[in-house]
Amino acid sequence: MVNGYSPKTLKEALEIRAAHEVVPYAGGTDLMVENRPNPCYLFLQNISELKQITVDDKYIRIGAAVTFTQALESDLVPPLMKEAVSRIAAPAIRNAGTFGGNLGNGSAKADSVLIEFVSDAKLRLVSLKGERIVDVDKFYLGRKKLDLAGDELIAEVLLPKCGLENYYYEKIGGRNALAISRVSFAGVFEEKDGKITNIAAAFGAVADTVLRYKDIEAMLIGKTVEEAKSLKADYLKAYAERMVLTRGRVSAEYRKTVCMNLLGEFLSKFGI
Repeated sequence: MVNGYSPKTLKEALEIRAAHEVVPYAGGTDLMVENRPNPCYLFLQNISELKQITVDDKYIRIGAAVTFTQALESDLVPPLMKEAVSRIAAPAIRNAGTFGGNLGNGSAKADSVLIEFVSDAKLRLVSLKGERIVDVDKFYLGRKKLDLAGDELIAEVLLPKCGLENYYYEKIGGRNALAISRVSFAGVFEEKDGKITNIAAAFGAVADTVLRYKDIEAMLIGKTVEEAKSLKADYLKAYAERMVLTRGRVSAEYRKTVCMNLLGEFLSKFGI
């Protein structure tokens, strides 16, 4: 018999979260393989406040209990995020898996989290004490380590409304379907009045957390594409020197080679 609570409102869920030692559960696609001894779950899949996709003047707001299938069917979710989540496992997993669960698992392999990193997404965390907004890269403290207090829940992912139109995305797995990432990459490019205004690159499944180096990206900000071309070798060298990758199902050397190839292809796609 499964032990747990099934609140109907977010307020009720937060009251339970504050009073009891519980494991937040929405889709459960990651939790079911953990085989925890006698867990007490906080079931969140019936809370309508966490299942909405809305938009305001700055953000596309994706509730923590929104499933990947729901996101794929929404006109509000940007193509880059849709491409990433469309590659998650199989339809049955996408029907159950959620954005909050992908974050809460604390894995650098999480497909939706890679897009959140490259897009400078923010997270809305809530408790009975109030709420706080956290940058996603500050939320990840390391492998399976999150900036989430014991009385807090992830409520929403806040994706920027603009700036994700021009992108490059690739996921490398052991097979085409049902694949856990061996290397994943997302890049975003923006240009205005002939100058690069944003060039972001994020690498997933190669270290304890998603990797992104904003200081290296800054080398090309404000440059023309032609100026960026002249800096390309130095830019790639800076990444090669900075990236220290972990071994997984494949060697760290293989992962680094793939990462550098993907970064080079991203730059080439936008004329650099």
